[in-house]
Amino acid sequence: MKFNYADYFERRTELCGGALVVKGTRVPVRTLLASLAEGATEAEVMADFPTVTHDGLRAVIAFAAAAAGDDLPVPPMPAVAA
Repeated sequence: MKFNYADYFERRTELCGGALVVKGTRVPVRTLLASLAEGATEAEVMADFPTVTHDGLRAVIAFAAAAAGDDLPVPPMPAVAA
């Protein structure tokens, strides 16, 4: 069976201002992504957000991977001194 990350998210206007959250929690997806981007391990993230399951965190990572595949504008590479 294919893993469907969208099954792990919800968005409700009365919850976290309508931000995308892990279903059954009050934890925004962007908060978890920021923690991972700052270098937190999966264990650290799950300790900080105990309502998030392993599969919920896996869904967040899958969401980020899918979003990276979208046609997002890529900033130009900075000039490198020769």
